[in-house]
Amino acid sequence: MMPTVLLGLLLLASAPDDLDQGLVAHWPLSGDFRDHSGNGLHAVPEGEVDPAAPGPGGEPGRAVGFDGRGSLRVPPLPALDPGVSDLTISAWVYTEEQVDSPLGDLLSQYDPQTRRGLILGIKTNAGVTFSQANDRHLQFGIDDDRQSEWTSAGIPGEGTLFACALAVHDGQLFAGTCEPAEGDSGHVYRFVGGTENQWVDCGAPDGSNAVTALAVYNGRLYAGTGRYRVAGSSLPESPNSTPGGRVFRYEGGTSWTDCGRLGASIAVSGLAVFQGSLYAGSLYEPAGFFRYEGGSTWTALEPPDGHRVQAIAPFDGLLHAGSYDLGHVYQYDGQRWSDLGAVGDPQINTQTYSFAVYQGRLHVATWRSGRVYRLGQSGRWEDLGRLGEELEVMGMLVHNGRLMAGTLPLAQIYRFEGEAGWRLLTQLDHTPDVVYRRAWTMAEHGGRLFVSTLPSAEVFSFRAGASVQWGRRFPSGWHHVAAIRSGDTLHLVVDGTPVASETVAGSGAFSLTTGGPLRIGSGPNAPFRGRLADLRLHHRALTRDEVLRLASP
Repeated sequence: MMPTVLLGLLLLASAPDDLDQGLVAHWPLSGDFRDHSGNGLHAVPEGEVDPAAPGPGGEPGRAVGFDGRGSLRVPPLPALDPGVSDLTISAWVYTEEQVDSPLGDLLSQYDPQTRRGLILGIKTNAGVTFSQANDRHLQFGIDDDRQSEWTSAGIPGEGTLFACALAVHDGQLFAGTCEPAEGDSGHVYRFVGGTENQWVDCGAPDGSNAVTALAVYNGRLYAGTGRYRVAGSSLPESPNSTPGGRVFRYEGGTSWTDCGRLGASIAVSGLAVFQGSLYAGSLYEPAGFFRYEGGSTWTALEPPDGHRVQAIAPFDGLLHAGSYDLGHVYQYDGQRWSDLGAVGDPQINTQTYSFAVYQGRLHVATWRSGRVYRLGQSGRWEDLGRLGEELEVMGMLVHNGRLMAGTLPLAQIYRFEGEAGWRLLTQLDHTPDVVYRRAWTMAEHGGRLFVSTLPSAEVFSFRAGASVQWGRRFPSGWHHVAAIRSGDTLHLVVDGTPVASETVAGSGAFSLTTGGPLRIGSGPNAPFRGRLADLRLHHRALTRDEVLRLASP
């Protein structure tokens, strides 16, 4: 007879693992791109990827490395179709601490024409007018060409003309305001929400009339201030002549630490992080470009061709800057500038206002043609068309696979639809008897898109499909990620710990059938920069214990 202990071991070895239940594909990404589930969903490389990258244990050949250009493609076989089923995507994810470009999409199966499918990635939205609105935020979204109504998120502050800046920090949405009345000054507010759309006052960093820019740097929220010239929006000039041009660090409550002034600047334009440092521009003359050195010290750097910069955003290893004096875009390598040339007709486009990264390409917004341009692979600017009859495109970002943009003079919101051009979705500001209405800036928070307006001062929100977002900076190094669809609720789990969830009524019935391939390391935002290992796709919602097992070293 077989010994009892040996029999028990054989039975244990042959018993099916519960993690095999509902398993559609398992790509260990350990030396090859094959599916080890038995379903034959093998991936093939598109572009260069590194199949011999070190894995979570440091051993070479235990992960696939992605450089922001290459990716993997899985053909659209029937077994891959998620339909309306629950699902779980899980993987070990490695990122570097300093990556001067959006980290990009980990996995996607999304059709931009039908606006259907799923996207899992790590989002950065920089150069959204003057702010770095989101920085390395893990997001999981699904869509079946559904969208919510636009709803008011209230007005941050009683004397507010508009929110110049929106940014997410430590899981919360912050707004920097322009409050131009005599005796008022720009504040920062934190969105609480609720039935009354409450905003909590976080204080006024200085006495100037605006907080013009926000960015998160080294885990802290920074705010740039300015004397905003309200007459530039064809409104009565602010009687508050107190100069800004300073940057402050938030200390909680209503407390701010002064981090110094940007030379002779009276207003900060763009704020963004590049090469591990915080950079800022000067909105008005004299032109200036500055790097933060800590304390209250800023190094004055030469601005591009002596011109003012406004929106600044890192992309593909370089810092890109829009111009307030010339309709050009410049790129900075940490030492010197290079000119990417005029965007469109230089006789018409005299300002380049904001940036967005969509489908791995840099997009820029313009005044006075009201058009958006894309940086082509040849280095030339490609015209993506005018947004209605608008004159200026302001804040832009990609929300759950859709490129969105706000405008002047009607504060309209448009969605890019590829060859079909731009589709008008709504007008947000209906203030009568004014020359200009602006949809100024944007940010993503809690699975929704938030947009600020001038002069109504209202902030509005909108949801495309259903998505969940971890509003904290995704940490560097190796971490285990699980994205789960369970009925109407989406969950994100990092290193076995739930970090975010969103419930959208009816989203459990969204069909995610696209008829297209599944892509590993790419999607509608940007190609991935980092490493992936032990990628699994289940067409069921894994339990907490099952995710913990996968997240165990």
